[in-house]
Amino acid sequence: MSARAYLTALRLIALSWIALVTPAAASEEQIESDISSRDIAIESNFTGRQIVVFGTIENSQQSEFEPGLYDLVVVIRGPRETIVARRKSRIAGIWINRDSQTFATVPGFYAVLSDRPLRDIANEAVLKAFELGFENLDLRLLDSAQTKPGDAELAAYRAAIIRIKQSEGLYYYNPKGVTFVGRNLFRATIDLPSNVPVGLYASDVYLLREKEVLSHNRSQLKIGKQGFERFVFSAAFDYPVLYGIIAVIIAIAAGLLASALSRRD
Repeated sequence: MSARAYLTALRLIALSWIALVTPAAASEEQIESDISSRDIAIESNFTGRQIVVFGTIENSQQSEFEPGLYDLVVVIRGPRETIVARRKSRIAGIWINRDSQTFATVPGFYAVLSDRPLRDIANEAVLKAFELGFENLDLRLLDSAQTKPGDAELAAYRAAIIRIKQSEGLYYYNPKGVTFVGRNLFRATIDLPSNVPVGLYASDVYLLREKEVLSHNRSQLKIGKQGFERFVFSAAFDYPVLYGIIAVIIAIAAGLLASALSRRD
């Protein structure tokens, strides 16, 4: 075989390979998502906000009349923060804070929405890998010289943090929060409470089939203070000493004014 014939044969093989591979790659399901509002301002009249995560499944093989081929999980994660979890003990008939542990990777806000219960959607390994569900959150202890608790004690601290966050409306789970619209469109509605922390948020959407993640898409959301609230917030963090002095002066002035008015009456 001549060199030209050899090169021609290689080209034919390469073109055949591309023809075989390209359709398969193009047919793979991909999730595309977005969020209704990417920038939320917190002002004095802020009482909470509702946002919508929506999107489509590209190359969907799901029938409009026979849904159920895919599962979807939407997760909204707020900025990480450091939290001190304390445990009370009864000493001489009085309950006091005795032991504590500091966690450094606690999401300030965490919402999980799915079209079915998580345990019906994915196996334990997948739930753990993508931090889906409260029990799978990666709440790490602060790397310090504090005494490391045992597994049972650590689980109790974790449960206490999650319980408090739930009571504040900052953590919640809705196993019926994602709705399919037709064969490939979906939407999920998330309620942000009035006490939602400021910072950068991540909106993650996971497409699953037969308990395995096929595709993942992420959008970002920024929540920040505006107007006078932003000025006070920035002053408290950027100039803490000056902010403290001004706060004390205002408190003293308010006290003197109240005392003067009460005497006049």
